[in-house]
Amino acid sequence: MAAARASFGFMLRHPAHWIALGLGSGLAPFAPGTFGTLWAWLVFVLLSRWLDAAQWALVIGAGLALGLWACTLTARHLDVADPSPVVWDEVIAFWIILWLLMPAGFWLQLLAFVVFRLLDAAKPGPVGWADRRFKRRGDEPIGLRHGFGILFDDLVAAFGTLLLIALMLRLAAW
Repeated sequence: MAAARASFGFMLRHPAHWIALGLGSGLAPFAPGTFGTLWAWLVFVLLSRWLDAAQWALVIGAGLALGLWACTLTARHLDVADPSPVVWDEVIAFWIILWLLMPAGFWLQLLAFVVFRLLDAAKPGPVGWADRRFKRRGDEPIGLRHGFGILFDDLVAAFGTLLLIALMLRLAAW
């Protein structure tokens, strides 16, 4: 498949595109990562009515494996190693945050959302290192290494979010 532009039509052409583009949330005209994270939050809240923590662990594990395939293939079809419309990385990372944070009230969930988006967008320290670690080199074909790179920096941002929230909660209790 030749390089394409992310669009609704592009999303319809392959199941991997549906997943990688967060069922269309990555097609937002601005801040697709934020829209993908909002979509993840909504889906988590809705599905948590039926899924317990162990079932979420299975969904997240399967989502990571499926996401590696979908993000790699979609990046290859777009001919961009880490395309901004690919938001499955935000989806999985935010599901991990919520899975480990729950039960949490709305304000703590909102704090997690804000901290995660700040870390993911600004890419400070370890998040920036993780983002740079798997960049495309020249005309290198897009492969699993790049698909993993799409997911990796968001997983590091999720860990950073959980660490910062734990520290904030600890300081607040102190």
